Amino acid sequence: MAHSSAYETYTANPNFSDGKTMRNPVEGTIPLGYQPYMYEKNDEDRTKAGKELVNPFVPTAQNLARGKQVFSIFCINCHGDKGDGKGYLFTSGKYPFPPKSLLSDKVRNNPIGEIYHVVTVGFGVMPQHGSQVRPDDRWKVAMYVKEVLQKQ
Repeated sequence: MAHSSAYETYTANPNFSDGKTMRNPVEGTIPLGYQPYMYEKNDEDRTKAGKELVNPFVPTAQNLARGKQVFSIFCINCHGDKGDGKGYLFTSGKYPFPPKSLLSDKVRNNPIGEIYHVVTVGFGVMPQHGSQVRPDDRWKVAMYVKEVLQKQ
């Protein structure tokens, strides 16, 4: 045991009946520090999230800077640096559907909880980012959209 052989994540492993090294988490377990998201990807839950979810962060320069940083990583390619839906994937012709403008009246009137919800579970053809972006950063992205992009 002091010097046991390690198996690489995706290599075969004779110790398990299915031959896999990488194991699924035990059913019903929740990773440490993770909180389940109780809303689904549908219109009803999007509206409900908008009414019930409250941003725990205030719009400080530091929080807005973090929101901008995360927006630049996950959102800018589709929504563009101004949030107008003119990101590189669309303007280059690589993606045929125009992304939603975050500056439209409809999005401007959405509560911040709805924006958080959409970042978390996606909307329409937009994929979810909840598995890639931590909850704190999702709030900061939503705050950046509301406090910076929509106020320009």
